[in-house]
Amino acid sequence: MKTIRRGVLASVAMLAAWMPPTWPAGGSSRAGEARAETITAVLEAEIVTLDPHYIGAYITRTFGYMVFDTLFAPDSEGNTKPQMVQSWTVSDDQLTWDFTLRDGLAFHDGAPVTGEDAVASLKRWSTRSALGGRLMKVAASLEATGAKSFRLQLKEPYGLVLDTLGTTSSPTPFIMPARIAATTPGSTQVSEIMGSGPFVYSRADHRPGDRMLLRRNAAYVPRPEPADFLAGGHVVKADALDIRVVPDGATAAAALQQGEIDYMQYAPFDLLPAMEKDRRLKVLNFAGAHMFTGHYRINTASPPFNDPAIRRVLLRLVNQEEVVAGLGLDSRYGQSCAAFFICGSPYESAAGTAPLKDPSIEAAAAALKATNYDGTPVVVMAASDLEAPRVASTILADRLARAGFKVDLQMTDWATLLARRTNRQGWSVYGVHALGLDLASPLTNSVINFNCTSAATAGFMCDERMVPLFDAFARAPTREAQREVAGQIQSIVYEQGLGIPFGQFAQPAAYRAVLSGVIPSAIPLFWNIEKK
Repeated sequence: MKTIRRGVLASVAMLAAWMPPTWPAGGSSRAGEARAETITAVLEAEIVTLDPHYIGAYITRTFGYMVFDTLFAPDSEGNTKPQMVQSWTVSDDQLTWDFTLRDGLAFHDGAPVTGEDAVASLKRWSTRSALGGRLMKVAASLEATGAKSFRLQLKEPYGLVLDTLGTTSSPTPFIMPARIAATTPGSTQVSEIMGSGPFVYSRADHRPGDRMLLRRNAAYVPRPEPADFLAGGHVVKADALDIRVVPDGATAAAALQQGEIDYMQYAPFDLLPAMEKDRRLKVLNFAGAHMFTGHYRINTASPPFNDPAIRRVLLRLVNQEEVVAGLGLDSRYGQSCAAFFICGSPYESAAGTAPLKDPSIEAAAAALKATNYDGTPVVVMAASDLEAPRVASTILADRLARAGFKVDLQMTDWATLLARRTNRQGWSVYGVHALGLDLASPLTNSVINFNCTSAATAGFMCDERMVPLFDAFARAPTREAQREVAGQIQSIVYEQGLGIPFGQFAQPAAYRAVLSGVIPSAIPLFWNIEKK
């Protein structure tokens, strides 16, 4: 830890070279605007892909919520609330859904948002989203019915209409003009970034590799309700959001401490104690769906883990407490969680979790001896440039070896790992983490929602029993019925050893105490914030 902190102090010297005093004269007509009117932030990564339908990257979703808007959105309790929609009706047979947009919605070029825009955007988005694709599968038609209205006609009742339209799962159903959405397929990135959200993007204010300036949309009409996570009024109280590109966490942390930036999305784990003691800073912890859940993704197409009996050994082997401790997190920031659809979600369940209790090397070794394991090496891929996957994979490799597996630990960068996992041979398992917002539902859980589709993200797994259960979950009329189906899916996942969680943890944000009104959200949100 001392070495890391010396690096932080040394990086302070880099700030003068890194931080230009003002926005370049050619990039903004308001280069000299008061600093107090601009919030300066460092996010998890550089915003490279700006098309919010094209890719599922979290950083693109963050950009989307600033520049675009959605028809519905969840509040802090997980309830789906209207956002761009003013009102809607549902026929008695649950097949006809009519939606009316609220007054005052306009794109950044001044054009009003219409029902045609909503329809074209949903159709384009559904070609990139598994959740949207399921909705379109049961849709008989989706068409505009007026300047501010549209209709969804279903072939059969579907219990997740509003949840789908208001999902946070990435890619997210953001609304863009029909002239763009209807003419650019989802497989092609849009060339024009035109939203109707609370911030405005301009290419003139974007220097790739350095920074992006988003300006407050003065014409934006927010909802009248108070801000509540993604629901309620998106009232921007600063003139601009200045997003800096700082790949090194130590440098970003030093900039935050020195007051050169106001907000840092991911505070380094090892610096949390120091940040908590600094009265100039505030650390924003997360719980429930705003936490990450780590999983070991298993290659079910290649030996030795093409054998479910050998995969099940990992249920007895993985010690979540050891992994969370390995990340340097105490109970405030990390916890063990056997619920596949995360602890603290509506679908938390204990179904099928008995094998995960009391993990030990001895229990795993005994379970391994009872299988047909023949000494085939287990190739563990560890992402050297991502802390949680690296720590989790390294710990797993050690425990596998101690339990009797022949292990080949291979360190690689994340980009290379992603490329390698598309091959059915050459790898066995790796660790990765994702937000609970995306993992909490069977239909958006990236570990399993590609079951029987030959997807690398799911390790090429296929359990035919889950196929009708996904459909049953989507059609379940109540939350209780959905919870029952989710429990059945979880039982199959653990019975077959299809995915093993390694812990649920938060990666807190940190910000200067001069900011107030920061919304506790793992997706960085910059409305409702005032800078003193």
